[in-house]
Amino acid sequence: MCESASPTPAHAEPAAPTGSRRRRIWEFGTHAHCPIVGVCLPMAALRRLVDKVLHGQTLADDYELHCGVIAECQKRSAIAEAVQRELDRRFMLSLRGAAQAKSTDALRQWWHDASRGKDLAGALWATLTHARCTSELEHEVLGEIHMIQHQMGMARRVDLERFESLIDENAVLSRQLGAAQQRSTRLCAEHARQMESQQAEVVRLRAQLAVVQTVAASLREDMAALEATVPGLTSRIELVRDNERQIEHIRTLEHGLLQSQHEANRQRRRAAELEAALAQRNDAAAVEQPTAATPSLHDRAVLCVGGRPASVPVYRYIVEKTGGRFLHHDGGEEESPARLDATLAAADLVICQTGCISHNAYWRVKDHCKRTGKQCVFVESPSTAGLKRALRTLAPATDFAG
Repeated sequence: MCESASPTPAHAEPAAPTGSRRRRIWEFGTHAHCPIVGVCLPMAALRRLVDKVLHGQTLADDYELHCGVIAECQKRSAIAEAVQRELDRRFMLSLRGAAQAKSTDALRQWWHDASRGKDLAGALWATLTHARCTSELEHEVLGEIHMIQHQMGMARRVDLERFESLIDENAVLSRQLGAAQQRSTRLCAEHARQMESQQAEVVRLRAQLAVVQTVAASLREDMAALEATVPGLTSRIELVRDNERQIEHIRTLEHGLLQSQHEANRQRRRAAELEAALAQRNDAAAVEQPTAATPSLHDRAVLCVGGRPASVPVYRYIVEKTGGRFLHHDGGEEESPARLDATLAAADLVICQTGCISHNAYWRVKDHCKRTGKQCVFVESPSTAGLKRALRTLAPATDFAG
């Protein structure tokens, strides 16, 4: 570390800062620049940054480069501004986390937690540049960093000792490797002997194969003689074999089809359950949402044609809450279309959800409302929000209460 890395003694605590502006690196005392640059910027990144600012390649060694950047950061120079931008970019997440602290005590607690995490450099930069970082807190933070750097030096010495131990261990492993190579040589020799034995076995099996081939030739001659006495024997045998293969293939396809049908049925049931649960949750949420205006239906009968079965209780609640009487017909899914005519006659207002009713029900509703002059609103997609919009369309403007 540089001489300026040691933290300065604490003085009397001034009044806590009240602004929201973060400090810049050239606004720190010289004692803070060494730990900030040394901890927050790796040497490779620092060298690239300086090369970019100077438009060339820096020839200084690591220590000279470190000291030169510290000197530049004592004033608002091009290098200091580049260091400020790079640290802000690198530790954007830490800056956002520290910004949640609105007091010096909260910032101190944040530093205590963050400095024990994986991003010590980000915690250091975010804490020191925070608008609520007092000189006392700065002194505490730099003191902790100073001690951490000492501990890191000790850790490097321990790593060096570990490295020397690994060298000794490597020598032992090298000797073990030599022994393993000798065993491998012996195994290769054994494998060669086994190969010779196997090749002799191959020769013996080839002799047996020649005998088998001779017998097979004799059998083929017998088969030819048999075919001469029974015309079409070969084609018949092949046809039987082909039929057996086809039957086995059909069984495989039938099994696959049955499994696909079971899976399709299961997926349809699951999709229906999910759709009903989603619709019920959306409808329940829509009921709780306040609307800009609520229509008053004055005990008029409102017929809702179609809609999901799970949403019907929600529709009933909305209509009855606005002073109406709720009537419902499923649009021909299960209920009789003939019953629809009677329900239409009993209704004062009609809401037809066209996306989930039969064509027959659609034309019955349209013809009845046109013939009787009854108010009717057609809704394409069944939903609670669509029902509310339909009610506002049907109810007279004077019936709205703010």
